[in-house]
Amino acid sequence: MPRRTAYDPQPKRVPTRANPVMAHLRVPPADAVVEWHRHTWGQLVCPRIGSIRVRARGMMWIVPLWRAVWIPPGIDHQVTMLGQVEFHALYIEPGASPLPPDACSVIEVSDLIRVLTESLAADSQPSALRRTLAMQLLLEEIRQAPTLPLGLPLPSERRLRTLCTAMMEEPGSSRTLREWARVVGASDRTLARLFRSELHTSFAIWRRQLRLARAIDLIGRGMPLHRIADELGYANAPAFSTMFRHALGFPPSRLAGASGARRA
Repeated sequence: MPRRTAYDPQPKRVPTRANPVMAHLRVPPADAVVEWHRHTWGQLVCPRIGSIRVRARGMMWIVPLWRAVWIPPGIDHQVTMLGQVEFHALYIEPGASPLPPDACSVIEVSDLIRVLTESLAADSQPSALRRTLAMQLLLEEIRQAPTLPLGLPLPSERRLRTLCTAMMEEPGSSRTLREWARVVGASDRTLARLFRSELHTSFAIWRRQLRLARAIDLIGRGMPLHRIADELGYANAPAFSTMFRHALGFPPSRLAGASGARRA
């Protein structure tokens, strides 16, 4: 389990009606964590190196390159770096937000969103008019971005929460539910019942979704599929690819090819 370092990103330039988007480039220490907090503005977090894990309102998202997680105003959330990470934080004035005001989501990051974000973060606009137009175009591009079903439900019950937190740190662990039960101090029958009552799923399905989220992260980093399969506890790359195809409807090679092209 990596050692986490507390990280408080600065500065925090607040968005206004006149300047509804404030873009910041963050370069935290490896495996850092931004502890639970909330904003009065909306926030779109966009990794440009590595991946992040975001927890909010009983859900967890692993957000890789070319994706971004939307966190509305007033929602408590925690952001964890998965290794070495650089990310852009877009602070968006609530009245200008193109995304839902009461629900987190993950969106695709187009090349245009990326370029506009980098330009605003560098404050390279030569005029107030150009900066205004860049913010307007960025908000419109965000409005049209496709959303992705990458959320993973998290429990509130203490024993099940302890288990799920431990599994998030070791998504490739081969421990059975009975073995995990000994780790968290509960019976496997109790944990199985809690998975059904709290998360409306099973231990096996929840673990598969966790591994899928981590796999998307590793694919975005350019890791070969046979290494991803090994890291996530699958016997070989074909077994991993079968799971991935059943879950998302397309093979991991498609995502690997798209990620490689964008990195190039």
